[in-house]
Amino acid sequence: MKYVIKTVKVLLLCILISSTAIILLFGHRDIPLNDLKPKYANKASSFIAVHGMDVHFRDEGDPSDPIPLVLIHGTGSSLHTFDVWAERLKKTNRVIRMDLPAYGLTGSFPDHNYSMTNYTVFLKDFLIALGIKKCILIGNSLGGQIAWNFTLEQPNTVAKLILIDAAGYPKKSKSEPVAFKVAKTPVLNKLLTYVTPRFLVRASVENVYFNTLKVTDSLVDRYFELTLRAGNRQAFVDRFKMSVDGSSLTKIKDIQQPTLILWGEKDLLIPVEYAYKFQEDLPNDTLVILNNTGHTPMEESPFESLIPVINFINKQHSENHKD
Repeated sequence: MKYVIKTVKVLLLCILISSTAIILLFGHRDIPLNDLKPKYANKASSFIAVHGMDVHFRDEGDPSDPIPLVLIHGTGSSLHTFDVWAERLKKTNRVIRMDLPAYGLTGSFPDHNYSMTNYTVFLKDFLIALGIKKCILIGNSLGGQIAWNFTLEQPNTVAKLILIDAAGYPKKSKSEPVAFKVAKTPVLNKLLTYVTPRFLVRASVENVYFNTLKVTDSLVDRYFELTLRAGNRQAFVDRFKMSVDGSSLTKIKDIQQPTLILWGEKDLLIPVEYAYKFQEDLPNDTLVILNNTGHTPMEESPFESLIPVINFINKQHSENHKD
């Protein structure tokens, strides 16, 4: 009996020592917002009060454009994922993008409610705050899911829809970022809010790229440092705890707006077969598959992916048809 007690004590001591070592090696404090602003906000950045948050956004290009482009990023990302696109598109269009609640410089929802309903209400109130009555809505991954749900709820606000590797259908990923897996795992997800190794962030970004050589140190720094924005790590975990309401899936066929479905052929998180699900369900779509590209085409292959986007934006509604 004494041997068993001694063994348990040794094991507990080893666990304590290991946990302490992990925290010392990989533990990171939250980075205050004011420390991040000089690097990740610029002269085009603004902040606006929506739902009790100071939402970080950029409104660039032609202010007289009656139907601006609204760009929405995905899970764990920020408005910076559209940097290359925005630089080109703002020459001919008004381009608006924001850091979604839970990510970037915006931070978490005050009520910690990361349901799709709360995100679509947020988007509605954000657009109202900016005086936007009609727009072309563009979303990647989570942003795509928000975009098509918003289109169902506010059809008069959306002139056209662009879905980039969009979420929404129950999916079977071929591979998933390790950070996603940790966020879904009890106990480990608690640890994630304190211990966030940079190599975990790099591995997660590489997971959604096809060409991992394009994952630069500066790109990893951006994802890593914005993850450490106060409140973002807990929000990341909280969002994965939300139950999934699939009731809106049955209504996708009701979307009448001309829709571009843009997909990375090598997307392992939301594989390309889901692009064909959207194509089957949407009555007025154009489908473009990008070769040798992963889950975030606008970031991994920005110039190649922008060509069909510009062509689609410039088409007259009457020219759109189902491929």
